Amino acid sequence: MKISNKGFGAYDIRGIYPEDVNEELAYRIGRAFPGLFDAKKVAVGHDIRLSGPSLRDALVKGLTEAGCDVMDIGQCGTEMIYFTTAHFGLDGGIMITASHNPKEYNGMKFVRKESRPISSDTGLKELEKAVMEGTFAPQTATGKVEQKDVLDVYVDHILSYIDLSQLKPFKVVANTGNGAAGPIINALEKKLPFDIVKVYNEPDGNFPNGVPNPILPENREATAKVVRESGADVGVAWDGDFDRCFLFDEKGGFIEGYYMVGFLAKAFLQKNPGAKIIYDPRLIWNTIEICEENGGEAVMCKSGHAFIKDKMRKVNAVYGGEMSAHHYFREFSYCDSGMIPWLLVLELLSQAGGKTLSDLMKERMEKFPISGEINSKVADAQAVLDRIEKDYGPKGKVTKVDGLSVEFDNWRFNLRKSNTEPVIRLNVETRGDKKLCEEKTAELLKEIRA
Repeated sequence: MKISNKGFGAYDIRGIYPEDVNEELAYRIGRAFPGLFDAKKVAVGHDIRLSGPSLRDALVKGLTEAGCDVMDIGQCGTEMIYFTTAHFGLDGGIMITASHNPKEYNGMKFVRKESRPISSDTGLKELEKAVMEGTFAPQTATGKVEQKDVLDVYVDHILSYIDLSQLKPFKVVANTGNGAAGPIINALEKKLPFDIVKVYNEPDGNFPNGVPNPILPENREATAKVVRESGADVGVAWDGDFDRCFLFDEKGGFIEGYYMVGFLAKAFLQKNPGAKIIYDPRLIWNTIEICEENGGEAVMCKSGHAFIKDKMRKVNAVYGGEMSAHHYFREFSYCDSGMIPWLLVLELLSQAGGKTLSDLMKERMEKFPISGEINSKVADAQAVLDRIEKDYGPKGKVTKVDGLSVEFDNWRFNLRKSNTEPVIRLNVETRGDKKLCEEKTAELLKEIRA
């Protein structure tokens, strides 16, 4: 079986199975990982993709031949590997997933002790080199494999973020998209007072209802429709490995992740006065203002989970959020979770004195209208960035924490290259001017696509 390094990216491995990601690659990763990261015991799990179990078997074979013990937690979400690694004091964790990629893909995400992320800056390049060269320490002992069901202890931890006695009996639409979140919703349902209306709740790696990726506008109606038809108070949808969650108000309106960051930041600051909150550079004004108004400190960080987790540890931030709907929590080993945010939102809604979710979001959405992230396929992303900077930079304030951000008095934009595909991503926001937001978005898109 041929191996390729095509799947190695900045934060993880992701590629088409079996061309880019296959059992030989998984075996070699298992052989190399313990030596590189001084790992005696490692957590392993996989999402619902059809190739997950066979990749897991090959990975476990490699790990045990390298003398490493394995805690196999079976089918799970990415955050359950983060949780298991930290909770049981393991030396690392490997999650077999391709997140929201199409069904023919698979891949892996890696953490070391304390669920610290492994990225291209912190060992992923060395792992790639060892795998491609086949340079492994000689086998001396064989590691043991323990099958572990962590569902109950994980669910108890997730529920520790909220006060169950505060929750009102809301009706909640939960669309797990045939991903790995279905069993978690079933377990949580027994402990929550909510009437949960389940959509596509059966895990199925064939993705009969399309790839679970609610950030794509065309994938949102499946949740919104059920919210409207059932008269639910809230809708929630997850991606395949449920490390992101997306919220819908009682009218079926999609709530951009950006507004959720501000909403959760405020809640954390009310409980943790003076705390630090991490945000990413794509959309910023709403988060900064909320942090200032609530006595917190907003700290900007380049987007991407490895950067955010690192920055959160450095400044001991209580919470961090990206507009892409990744939410990070200090008490969750500074990792991202797709299960904690929606529970926090429903706790806040329970305390809102009868206000609906659209009531709670309306003011902030009107104060800082946004374009939503818009992708454009381009032949040369860097050339586009250079051209836009030349045209807009001299008139505004330029920052380059992540791609190109240019700020004016009453509007700003961020333009950045994708790490994983030949696209460029645009975000525009204004101070209370929806029309200006639409005009500037159209103007920039015309230039980008020229």
